[in-house]
Amino acid sequence: MNAPADAIPCVGAIITDAAGRLLLIKRGHEPGKGQWSIPGGRVEPGETDEQAVIREVREETGLAVRPGRLIGAARHAAPGEVVLDIRDYAATVTGGALAAGDDADDARWADRAALAGLPLTDGLAEALTDWGVLG
Repeated sequence: MNAPADAIPCVGAIITDAAGRLLLIKRGHEPGKGQWSIPGGRVEPGETDEQAVIREVREETGLAVRPGRLIGAARHAAPGEVVLDIRDYAATVTGGALAAGDDADDARWADRAALAGLPLTDGLAEALTDWGVLG
């Protein structure tokens, strides 16, 4: 999926634990402030998607990860007529301790029941369902 010239490249990390719970962060800044999402953010200039996944997860959750395959991609409008070109990758935790950091107000593992009760960012539940992450 090629991004339009004015789109901002972003990545997300889809991380599950041995119990099948999904790692979520509570967004501390717009877009989606106060909503729950998967860890991720903008790809910095000169950075690969893999490097961005590693950096963003570490900054937002304190966890070290190994990125895996591309799970899915989506485009979302953001404030200021900006388009976010988001690519979400599977990732595996390799170390660290879970703690909210950077622009995350909270971080937690959530099972299916907990997910249903959280205010998720627009389109997240539908995308994860479509991609087979939530079944």
